[in-house]
Formats: sequence, structure tokens, C-alpha cells
Amino acid sequence: MTGTIDARLAELGLALPAAPAPAANYVPFVISGSMLYVSGQVSSGPDGLIKGRLGDGMDVEAGAAAARACALSLIAQAKAACGGDLDKIARVVKLVGFVNSTADFTDQPKVVNGASDLMVAVFGDAGRHARSAVSAASLPLGVAVEVEAIFELA
Repeated sequence: MTGTIDARLAELGLALPAAPAPAANYVPFVISGSMLYVSGQVSSGPDGLIKGRLGDGMDVEAGAAAARACALSLIAQAKAACGGDLDKIARVVKLVGFVNSTADFTDQPKVVNGASDLMVAVFGDAGRHARSAVSAASLPLGVAVEVEAIFELA
């Protein structure tokens, strides 16, 4: 039986990627009480890593698409953490977005909106969250964006 959130993903024409394996000595998620902490997910799509630097050859629209890809991976990790049942997510509590950008680039919030907008599209009002959007001089493997999340479980 397909859950409400899975149906919403299908309605939006979205397919979740496989939950990425950790790239170093950490776990992809931790559940503590009713809170689910998902490790940072780097921008990756069907063609591999989404690399680039905002303000140096990559525009806000491309950065927002990279952040949206991060959000899909976050949801995939959340689904794995919930035993395949995304309806166990009560709400998205917080996102922290890191944007690989030049020192003079100041539109990090517009980039991370790609992830935020996706969470609201998928989870509705329960997808509205607190957030940080910060610049980074570089990110792992040269990716454009990395986003981590905190979810509350029902």
C-alpha cells in the first residue's frame, strides 16, 4: 500500500534516489527519541555529482536545482530510517544548507530555497521548517550544495 507522502511524490513526478551510503566514518541518520537527524547530503543527480561554485560559473537557478537534489536524497534517507514509511514523518524541523560559493556571493538563501520548496511541496505545512543557509569556501568533492535535516517522527 502506498502512503500519503509516497503518493504525493508520485503526483509531483518525483522519484527518490537510493539512499546514499556514507562516504566516511559516520552513519547516514540517527534516531533519538522522536527526532530523526539525517547527515548532510551532497548534490547528486542521475548523471553523478552536481559540482560547481555559486558566483563563479554557476547561477542561482542551477544552485537551487542542486539543493533540490540534496532534498530528494534527504527524503530517501528519511524513508530508509522509517523502514520505508514516509508517513512516519510528522514534520520537517530544520534544514541546514551549505553553498559552495565565492566570497562575494550573497544569495545562499535563494539557493537553499530549492531544498526548502521541495520539502513544502512534498510534506505540505509539515514541511515548513527552521533553516540556515551558509556559504562555504569549498564542499566535499567539489559539489555545489550540501544539506542536512532534522525531522520529527510521529
